[in-house]
Amino acid sequence: MNTVDLDIVAVRGATVESRHRVHAAVVDHTASLRVVAGDPGLVTFWRSCAKPFQVMPWVASEGYARVGWGDDELALACASHGGEPEHVAIAKKMLADSDLDEGDLACGVHEPLSRRGIRLAERSGEALSRLHNNCSGKHAAMLALARHNKWSLLGYEKRGHPVQRAMLSSVARWTGVDEQLIPQAVDGCGAVTFALPLSAMALAFARLGRASRNGDEIPTRIVDSMLARPFLVGGTDRFDSVLMEETKGSILSKVGAEGVHCVSIPDKSIGFALKVADGTIRAQHSAVLRLLQHLGHLPSDPGSRLAAYLRAPVLNTRGEEVGFIAPAN
Repeated sequence: MNTVDLDIVAVRGATVESRHRVHAAVVDHTASLRVVAGDPGLVTFWRSCAKPFQVMPWVASEGYARVGWGDDELALACASHGGEPEHVAIAKKMLADSDLDEGDLACGVHEPLSRRGIRLAERSGEALSRLHNNCSGKHAAMLALARHNKWSLLGYEKRGHPVQRAMLSSVARWTGVDEQLIPQAVDGCGAVTFALPLSAMALAFARLGRASRNGDEIPTRIVDSMLARPFLVGGTDRFDSVLMEETKGSILSKVGAEGVHCVSIPDKSIGFALKVADGTIRAQHSAVLRLLQHLGHLPSDPGSRLAAYLRAPVLNTRGEEVGFIAPAN
């Protein structure tokens, strides 16, 4: 096991103005810690990084085979999407496949996370809906699971509902943490979110990648769909999509809110989880790329699309570059 400094700094002129502390755990499928930054046992909420594991009970059901979902629908179920027309159309279809509609979604309405999504929505004049919510695919899958099992659709997002109990069981299985020891709270989309040590999150992603390469049916479907449809996992200008596109399917990336991020490198059977201590997204992407460089899975010059995330410019109100955000070391 070795240690790496993943802290991110904001530099104005030639002076460090702010510093963001980053914690991380890199784990292989046997739960062996390979690399750490800060506190690898830090407990924080998994947020949207949990989505590949939350969808597993639905993919394992007979109902999943019956509706005939493919890569598009499964990728969106794992997505934190940008609310672009392609995302919205697939989410609507996912609901229709189970005789559901937007009104059944418990997630709220927010502005698209993608700049293209915002621009196209404004141009079309359409009213934003719950389908634009970045978690609409996850919620559509949860509703489908409830419909298939003849569980109540009302309150499907709440702790104690059979859907959320199934989610908890899946999370516990893949992270290796007992269900009774996993704190739960309400996520930004209204569903349940789970608090776990970074090392447990990393283990789950290592196991997911390993299982997909071993040909295990459900993990393979999930990993293959996300890698085959990176645009649907994020969007035109979303970090997850750019990273998976630029690394040509060798890295699976999943963003979470409040500075949490998880990655699986299936061919190496390793996963990692990191957390920007203060929760800011402006340090998150740079830290992910710096860790990938440390692991030897990204060159020192990663190409223009990723370079813009590794060393992001700081602009003033006149559009002038007055500094940058980048790894401290």
